[in-house]
Amino acid sequence: MIAMSLSRGHVELLQFLRDRTAVVFTFFFPALLLLLFGTIFGSESTETGVAVSRIFTASMIAYGILNTAFVTMGSGLAMDREDGTLKRLRGTPMPATAYLVGKGLLVFALSVAEVAFLILMGVVVFDMPLPPADHWVTFVWIFVLSTVACSLLGIAVSGLVKNARNAGAILNVPVVALQFISGVFIHPMTQLPEWLQNVASIFPVRWMAQGFRYVFLPDEAKAQEIGGAWNLGTVAVVLGVWCVVGLVLCLVTFRWSGRDK
Repeated sequence: MIAMSLSRGHVELLQFLRDRTAVVFTFFFPALLLLLFGTIFGSESTETGVAVSRIFTASMIAYGILNTAFVTMGSGLAMDREDGTLKRLRGTPMPATAYLVGKGLLVFALSVAEVAFLILMGVVVFDMPLPPADHWVTFVWIFVLSTVACSLLGIAVSGLVKNARNAGAILNVPVVALQFISGVFIHPMTQLPEWLQNVASIFPVRWMAQGFRYVFLPDEAKAQEIGGAWNLGTVAVVLGVWCVVGLVLCLVTFRWSGRDK
């Protein structure tokens, strides 16, 4: 089982790296947005004295993970289902679990690379200081929970994609919408109507972004968060719940072939 999962993960990584379009879009689109937002608003500071470019860098890590894990997983599964890859694999000794773990290894590797690239850009381009050692412990568990939750949700929604060629466009609709209401593109969230704040609080992105802001921003920056606190306990609970929800949805919705096959 472990050997098959690792082997599948290796195959998935090789296939991804051979697709130059996927590589460029996955890695450089979030970085491009960070560069644009950071450059446009980089000279500004919040009332707490924190540079806006630093806030964007911390928040964009959440977008990078969502874009990498959710979209890559969802579109990849839709493509494998449509071109018959999943159907052919079903006739081999490889169980569904090994296939999905292999996909998960690809997503995890891409997410690590994506986040490292964004942090590097923040440090080099926007002079963002690295956080203290104890904050990296928090970073690790937020990163792991975020990646797992987004990957599982990507698996779950892949079954809704009827045409794999449209998968990227379909999956990016909720991704972009959540960025605007979850404090990634618009911060502080208190600028949004209260009902939008409440909607955003249901989904994991708001808590992912808030958790990463805790890691990379000074403590006084929490004054701009809803309620004036980092609420790391809530971050852990919400992300954990979405991991469970995503797993249940995967068990219910995963299919080896399309509905018409």
